[in-house]
Amino acid sequence: MNDVLLRTSGLRVTRSGRDLLHDVDLTVRAGEHWALLGPNGAGKSTLLAVLGATGHPSAGTVELLGHRLGRVDVRELREHIGHVDPRHRMLSPLTVLETVLTGLTGTTDLMVRWEPTASDIARAEQHVADVGLAARRDARWPVLSQGERGRALIARALMSEPRLLLLDEPATGLDVAAREHLLETVDALRVRQPELSSVMVTHHLEDLPASTSHAMLLRDGAVVAVGHADEVITSARVSAAFDFPLAVERSGGRWHARRAD
Repeated sequence: MNDVLLRTSGLRVTRSGRDLLHDVDLTVRAGEHWALLGPNGAGKSTLLAVLGATGHPSAGTVELLGHRLGRVDVRELREHIGHVDPRHRMLSPLTVLETVLTGLTGTTDLMVRWEPTASDIARAEQHVADVGLAARRDARWPVLSQGERGRALIARALMSEPRLLLLDEPATGLDVAAREHLLETVDALRVRQPELSSVMVTHHLEDLPASTSHAMLLRDGAVVAVGHADEVITSARVSAAFDFPLAVERSGGRWHARRAD
């Protein structure tokens, strides 16, 4: 069985005459959990947009969920791809449960005249519980902490039963405790949904969950290194990507970086 969920070959993205990405080759298989790492302007978010079928390549090929971009209705692909973005805006002060239910409609508000089924509500309740927000199911969006919002958005993304989950800097702005809650939630997905694949963008090694299996390092739109996480997230390669001498260590399954002596 072909377990490849996405593959890019010679991917190039050009905007206003400037290459944001060039010659990017990436293959993600079912059950893999990827990190896209690099400094600001490296091309991480641009690549994530292409992987989510919301950005368009200028050259090269992109195959998503068995279909080649440019030869398929991307709206159909997006139904099988979950997105988690801490900058997500809700139009109304929805409760946690209502926010999670909008994952079925792909909207930022509950649709007029749309009624979730009993099964929909039960699944939403389960996802809310799985991310540790059962006690906050009726709390409204404006009063949620940034960490609670992040976990609610993960539950929302899972409502469509995606095959691929994309996380765009989900730990941005979180304090240490909230970050740890969020990363525990992400790690738990590996057990609950073993066939689900994920790609996470971050600047910080400390924000990577222990379940990270693979990584790509980017700099100025080019690939510095790609492969198994332990082979990519090394002092030498991370230093090359950030153009700064860094000492990278891993303990308890998590990575940390500091200035090299």
